[in-house]
Amino acid sequence: MKVQITACQFRVEKVASFNEFQNQVEDLINQVPENSDYIIFPELLTIGLLATFPDQNASSLIKIDEYTTQYKELFSSISRKRKQVIIAGSHLECREDEYFNIAYIFDKDGSYVEHKKTHIFPAEANWQTSEGNTLEVYSIGPVKIGIAVCYEAEIPEISRILSVNGADIIFCPSYTFTEAGFWRVRHCAHARAIENQVYFVHCPTVGEPGDPLPNGYGRASILSPCDKAWLADGVVAEAEVNKHTVITGTVDIDELYENRKSGAATTFKDRKRRKDVYTKYDPYMLLK
Repeated sequence: MKVQITACQFRVEKVASFNEFQNQVEDLINQVPENSDYIIFPELLTIGLLATFPDQNASSLIKIDEYTTQYKELFSSISRKRKQVIIAGSHLECREDEYFNIAYIFDKDGSYVEHKKTHIFPAEANWQTSEGNTLEVYSIGPVKIGIAVCYEAEIPEISRILSVNGADIIFCPSYTFTEAGFWRVRHCAHARAIENQVYFVHCPTVGEPGDPLPNGYGRASILSPCDKAWLADGVVAEAEVNKHTVITGTVDIDELYENRKSGAATTFKDRKRRKDVYTKYDPYMLLK
């Protein structure tokens, strides 16, 4: 089974209205092929909406929660009209006096599910962000998928749980403020693809919107394990650095499962093969 994926690398700007933000989204979505099975936008792509408020500082970012309904309506409408699955990046949202960094997956009928980021990056504490407690695999679109928001890609247990529970593709909406931050997530994303033998899609927010908003540095990519079924570097598709653009690539799910059985490296099963060794040592000895 072949699956087509499009990553929308979003260049954040300070906007004066939600309509301006919507125009940015539509500029990218209009470049997406009509036959893409999955479309992904990056983490906190709504951050430019802070500029619509008179009081702007890092701690006031939570004000963008006021646009939650419009954000959901926009992506619900787009997914319904295009009849495509959209991972709509993430948005900072208030739930019972707590703020969460929430990633949404919109199905073809406009319905959606959500994932609350479980591991916030230290700088997110400035935004009063709480952490979610659930990791799920979703049967939305042609295959099973999981979400690892930015820093979650740097926590190996997350991708392992998602892959063992059936995820064929892990989508990573991301927002990294420095080149070093980008490479941390990118290198970890590819490591997760290799060690779990899954496809991993890394989609960053980019741009230099100016204080108090952080810069975004990144290069969207669709990644595979580095093995004989794919190019040697494991890169299926890759964007230009920091450009407002889209990339599209096709991945073969059958090749993924064949690679788990007969690849040069069979890490998905081999990570379980020597449990007897792991459980002699911390922290795995607690799993006996």
